Amino acid sequence: MVVSCSNNQQASRKTKKKEGGAKRAQRASSNVFSNFEQTQIQEFKEAFTLIDQNRDGFIDKEDLKDIYASLGKTNVKDEELESMLKEAAGPINFTMFLNLFGAKLLGMDGEETILNAFKMFDPDGKGHIHKDYLKRMLMTQADKFTAEEIDQMFKSSPIDAAGNLDYKSFCYTITHGEEKEE
Repeated sequence: MVVSCSNNQQASRKTKKKEGGAKRAQRASSNVFSNFEQTQIQEFKEAFTLIDQNRDGFIDKEDLKDIYASLGKTNVKDEELESMLKEAAGPINFTMFLNLFGAKLLGMDGEETILNAFKMFDPDGKGHIHKDYLKRMLMTQADKFTAEEIDQMFKSSPIDAAGNLDYKSFCYTITHGEEKEE
């Protein structure tokens, strides 16, 4: 009786953990669906369903082991599987799965890479860059932006009354699809 109660409590905690993670994963990547055609989304859904061997709506280490085994590879190390799972910001539900593959297919750099690029324009480490300075740099250096591209970027940018771009929030928006909740 105690064992069954304990198992129910563990299952309940695991479900709650996954549900909360799923909400975070959904919030963090809600824009990812707009990056794909409906047929592409359907193909990703089919792939996700194949990998989600236990049909609980999440891909975990056991699902990965099972899918590898079904492909004839039974000697996959736990560290390898854990490394795959750590690429996600939370539990891997379908939205997170789509976000992970979408970022790879679309060639998007990770948040840290983008943040480091902006830091080059902020030698004092203030966390913001004046939009006029950034515009001048982006329109005159390397792969030059057009005025239209700059305007488009600033439409979705957190710019304060003084004209400063909060590039940390902007990087989060680029990689997660919405601003961080504070």
